[in-house]
Amino acid sequence: MWDTLEVTHEGTNDVKRGIKHDLIQEYEMFRMQKGETIADVQKRFTHMVNHLINLGKIFEREELNIKILKCLGRSWQPKVTTISESKDLTTLTTTSLFGKLREHEMEMNRLNDQEHVRSISLKVVGHRDAQESSEDSNGETLNLLTRKFSKFLKKNNNKNQSSNRYNNKKLNDFNANNYTYFGCGKQGHIKADCPNIKSKERGPNKKFDK
Repeated sequence: MWDTLEVTHEGTNDVKRGIKHDLIQEYEMFRMQKGETIADVQKRFTHMVNHLINLGKIFEREELNIKILKCLGRSWQPKVTTISESKDLTTLTTTSLFGKLREHEMEMNRLNDQEHVRSISLKVVGHRDAQESSEDSNGETLNLLTRKFSKFLKKNNNKNQSSNRYNNKKLNDFNANNYTYFGCGKQGHIKADCPNIKSKERGPNKKFDK
């Protein structure tokens, strides 16, 4: 009965060897996947190793620690070097190793969040400065246009005043009261209204009447 249950749940020896071979191959190819956290890596690694141990595979502590450090990505290399140089991998448990890696991951996430917030702040400040610069530029342009328009109005006003003065002067200059008629030497009339001319024109007529 026991043998039957063992074969039913664990398989025959051939099945066990096949499963063990697949798990060993998976262990050798084990790598941290893109987007995974240290907690995800720990879960997959522990599950795989426990299966191999149940199938009779024996691991040394140092071997497991080295495998964990080598499965990490390039961004983890500074931390991997620090742990390899400062810790004794023969006595360090896998649980402690994953704990240190998780602490480092939390610190890196905190720094990334700070850089992200700082980047957003710089973008906001830059956008606000650009708006203020644009507003200042628009204000200067408006002031310039206002000054030019004021100069234009002032210039036209002066021109109109000069034209009016000139026209008034011409009217005054052509006033008959300002001129002396050379025929009689008197002011205040034009040639047609000169009394001497009129008397001369009437003289012959009177003599003819007489």
